[in-house]
Amino acid sequence: MNPDYLLQSYFYELPPELIAQAPAASRDASRLLVLDCHDDTLADRTFGDVAALIAPGDLLVVNDTRVFPARLLGRKETGGQVELFLLEYPTAAVEGEVTVLGLVKSSKRVRPGMALFFGEGLRGKVVDLLADGKVRIRLTLAGPLDRMLEQHGRMPLPPYIDRREGEQPGDRERYQTVYAARTGAVAAPTAGLHFTEELLGQLRARGVLFATVTLHVGYGTFAPVRVTDIRQHAIHAEYLEVSAETAALVNRVRQEGKKVWAVGTTSVRALEFAADEQGNVHPTSGLCDLYIYPGYRFRVVQNLITNFHLPGSSLLFLVSALAGRERILTAYAHAVQERYRFFSYGDAMVILR
Repeated sequence: MNPDYLLQSYFYELPPELIAQAPAASRDASRLLVLDCHDDTLADRTFGDVAALIAPGDLLVVNDTRVFPARLLGRKETGGQVELFLLEYPTAAVEGEVTVLGLVKSSKRVRPGMALFFGEGLRGKVVDLLADGKVRIRLTLAGPLDRMLEQHGRMPLPPYIDRREGEQPGDRERYQTVYAARTGAVAAPTAGLHFTEELLGQLRARGVLFATVTLHVGYGTFAPVRVTDIRQHAIHAEYLEVSAETAALVNRVRQEGKKVWAVGTTSVRALEFAADEQGNVHPTSGLCDLYIYPGYRFRVVQNLITNFHLPGSSLLFLVSALAGRERILTAYAHAVQERYRFFSYGDAMVILR
């Protein structure tokens, strides 16, 4: 079998101390590894240098999803501790109540009808136990849902950020892009975490164009791949919106011969999902289940700004489809050797095609 299809081909050695547990001192102070696929070169830069790589007239497409405080810590009616992780942002609350889908962690299994208490003005009742450990819970709210979550919820930091002290005050700001606008994600589109308002201003001043897509990153982004042949993996679906304005701008830029840059794998999936066979992007909304792995023909995206991805993950398959698996693994080996910081709060990478 082609090694590009074998899960075992996507593992690499990563010292645990290179997994970033906190963000860099400032967003654009992160390091930047530039992979130029045209001449097979690697260059070590800092993220602020990205402005010099994007030409006037090129289009930068970002994901404007906003992470909500999806982790609720509380207690059961029996007194035991419980954690509820909301899997989606509830959009409709009726008379102070809303039904949510989530994952529950507790020492003993919850049961239908059990009351849960998450703080003043926020309590829940277990409605159903579902497959895959999911539960349906009805929350009773003493105020607007967004305010209740901000008051009682915690940011859903990835499981590999393992801190004894848990969430820190700065996470509310730093685990969120500066252009986050539309609430609905339980994980950040992390490539965008490196941009500052100042850097975005520099890019605009140079004539770089901007467009947004919305793809609400779901908990499935952390789901492990458990098949030997990666083509058999079932990718998770996430809600996306590509507006008519964004579609028209992408199509215009491509017609003018300029480059489309995606910020993060979520922007890649959104753009490619919304494109037809000729690469024309159409206004789109709904669930995106596009699975990109080596052999995929990219229709829209030329260059990518991304973070470093977990071994054996579907995101590593995607960047390998864009740049080539062996080229990506060589770049990752270089990043390990040069002590780059990995994953959500880590350093960044640019793939130039």
